[in-house]
Amino acid sequence: MMLSAGLPQGTVPKLERPGPLRERVYEALLELITTRALRPGQHLVESELAGHLGVSRQPVREALQRLNTEGWVDLRPAQGAFVHEPTEAEADQLLSVRTLLEAEAARLAAANSGSAGIAALEELCVQGEGAVADDDVDLAVVTNAAFHAKVMELAGNLVLAELAAQVDRRVRWYYTPVARQRGRQSWIEHRELIAAISARDERRATEVMRAHTEHTRKTYHQREE
Repeated sequence: MMLSAGLPQGTVPKLERPGPLRERVYEALLELITTRALRPGQHLVESELAGHLGVSRQPVREALQRLNTEGWVDLRPAQGAFVHEPTEAEADQLLSVRTLLEAEAARLAAANSGSAGIAALEELCVQGEGAVADDDVDLAVVTNAAFHAKVMELAGNLVLAELAAQVDRRVRWYYTPVARQRGRQSWIEHRELIAAISARDERRATEVMRAHTEHTRKTYHQREE
């Protein structure tokens, strides 16, 4: 029996062992939220989640409290837990910060990358283009995140990478509803970025990445028009 909220078959991740149970439940629920298997505004019933994950209600309750603290879940008195519905302002603030981080990462990647790093970006680009061609939105989202993470890795700044990691999941949360709309154009822009990094053109890499992330931000705000 699936959740009354109607999760698609196969979307609930299996809990891996070992590790603290509350941590594994937290990760499982966060993955369901960021992939939008659990939709913004959706009611989260402890007993149903516990049954679906094969655990008691206690670790589910602890996970929901942590997700509430982090802004993924809203706990409403006498109503229960609900997946947070992001406001346009929240999305704008996060995606604007993402633009700053990613633009600097692109500049540093252009300054530091060697042939192996560029080849890795090329490979991810091929995977992303294939996902778009197959209309595989889930794979496109995952590959897009991997591409941006690789640019961040090539930048070689651990503090910058740590900051980017803090916003990565929330970026995926906002990117998922516009992934199909961004589609092929997103990967054309990725190709332009690879060219700039390969040419070691720091200024161009910065400009391309800034424009690329701004396109995603604007598309998110225009998604329902």
